[in-house]
Amino acid sequence: MSGYAYGVSLGLMAGLAFAAPAQAENITVFAAASLKTALDQIAVDWNADADDKVVVSYAGSSALAKQIQQAAPADIFISASVEWMDLLQEQDLIRADSRTDLLGNSLVMIGYQAGNSDAVLDRDFDLSGRLGGGKLAMAFVDSVPAGVYGKQALTSLGLWDKVQDVVAQADNVRAALALVAIGEAPLGIVYATDAIAEPRVGIIGTLPAESHDPIIYPAALTTDSDNSDAISFLDYLHSDAATAVFEGQGFSVIARND
Repeated sequence: MSGYAYGVSLGLMAGLAFAAPAQAENITVFAAASLKTALDQIAVDWNADADDKVVVSYAGSSALAKQIQQAAPADIFISASVEWMDLLQEQDLIRADSRTDLLGNSLVMIGYQAGNSDAVLDRDFDLSGRLGGGKLAMAFVDSVPAGVYGKQALTSLGLWDKVQDVVAQADNVRAALALVAIGEAPLGIVYATDAIAEPRVGIIGTLPAESHDPIIYPAALTTDSDNSDAISFLDYLHSDAATAVFEGQGFSVIARND
């Protein structure tokens, strides 16, 4: 190849490289583990039509909040607890003007291969007897929202002191669900939506709403996000299509107050 031809080829290559369209960025969502079944479907629906794909990372809300504090690259945070979102807002790590209360949930006691029932979970419930010497699966009771709510409920009902020594604590609520689903624990406390998502467990009963703090899932953009399309996905979470998926999985959808 002549020097002239070589130079023209480089010029054409440079021009083509310059003209190539920029690739869309992924929208990275950090979401509470209890959202996995619903949010996986919503992400599939979104990704089918969008150039900017949604990638979701699931864990306990506490672990995700700590990752954001350490500058993990997230565009959106969806927590199962207002407290963890409040903490990030106080530290200017989420955009307060984007924050919205998205969903509600309830807390249930589940059993391994149990049929659904409507047991009254009150001070007279023989939890120790129902455990039969086995473990009670819960998410971490001092940090993960489902575990915190569960401990609140059992304490309110006067049952915590009787079972605290036999609680098997897990990293997140889906891990606690799995312990019951595989028979490692006869009973567990999870969200109602988790129980719906796992056919190997049944709902023993619902913990009284007044026995624990309200279960609210706030969502917000992170301060460090530079993806201009992230707000579109946050808006999409309030769409009719997303609402249908959330409600189908047992969540209550909180109306947006714009």
